[in-house]
Amino acid sequence: MVHAPARPARDLPPVTVNLYSDTQTRPTAAMKAAMMAAEVGDEQAGLDPTVDTLCDRMARLTGKEAAVFLPSGTMCNRVALLAHCRPGDEVLAHATAHVLSSEGGGAAALGGVQIRPLTGADGQFDVAALTEAVTARSRYQAPQTLLCVEQTANLGGGTIWPVAALHAVAECAHAHGMATHMDGARLLNAAVAAGVPAAEMAAGYDSVWLDFSKGLGAPLGAVLCGSDDFIDRAWMWKQRLGGSLRQAGICAAACLHALDHHVERLAEDHENARLLARDLAQIEGVAVTPPQTNLVYFDADAAGLSAAELAKRLRARGVMISVLGNRLRACTHLDVTRAGVEQALAAIRGVLAAPR
Repeated sequence: MVHAPARPARDLPPVTVNLYSDTQTRPTAAMKAAMMAAEVGDEQAGLDPTVDTLCDRMARLTGKEAAVFLPSGTMCNRVALLAHCRPGDEVLAHATAHVLSSEGGGAAALGGVQIRPLTGADGQFDVAALTEAVTARSRYQAPQTLLCVEQTANLGGGTIWPVAALHAVAECAHAHGMATHMDGARLLNAAVAAGVPAAEMAAGYDSVWLDFSKGLGAPLGAVLCGSDDFIDRAWMWKQRLGGSLRQAGICAAACLHALDHHVERLAEDHENARLLARDLAQIEGVAVTPPQTNLVYFDADAAGLSAAELAKRLRARGVMISVLGNRLRACTHLDVTRAGVEQALAAIRGVLAAPR
């Protein structure tokens, strides 16, 4: 049977509710004004005062000595692994971690580093799983030099690592001679939801970064934090990878605006996610994982629709969600209102009620 090609995006209705990702946020008018008013200079030469202000603030926020501004969170992970490891080293991370599943094999391609996947529920692992994965130091084994955790755990359902668990695995890693790194793309989502300061969550980690282009609503930018020595090494890799910038204060100003105005409101995204999950669970044939932050994972297999097909039919109704494996993910964020959640729910009900 020959299937007709999918309609080009231009033939689809406009996206009216974008639950695809919190990367879909657009800068607010106030953020744009802050960007246009930013004092700028040559960031690569250390002459951009707005970038310097952002890095100083992020170092304080995460409890570290220094910080470096980078274009993206993926580059933060890449630079961190390159700064911590040497070719042939081994990194330990959860099997679903972004650094392993979503970065195009960058650890191996650019750093010659292999990643040993750890298992555990909800994108997290415990000390027992970590200890079991530790190998004896010998010329036959790759040196295990780095442990990575992801806060929140995206593919784990946007789950929040408890502080005690974070400290425990970091202490175990350090005891085995490893450095520790936190992929903190949504660290402030975790901090706001748990009521725990970011610095406390990151206390056991030698490096940590925060992404500003997700729930915080900036158009781009991430900041990697660590010791003075680590950031010196990170700067070398930033230069090598082409991440050094010029008048980057325009972008850093958006990040500073986000810290001032978009952190506490993350609680609204979490509440909208809970409302979305609650009402999705009442739809026959829909299975929902209760969200801890702004990510709602669900499927409609029991209703007779695959994740891909449901996403396709919702897009035809102006609602955009993502498909990750055999699950659907709806992500609430700055540009999704309570009314948008209700509109998405109506669209899902409509699709599932329509004749197949």
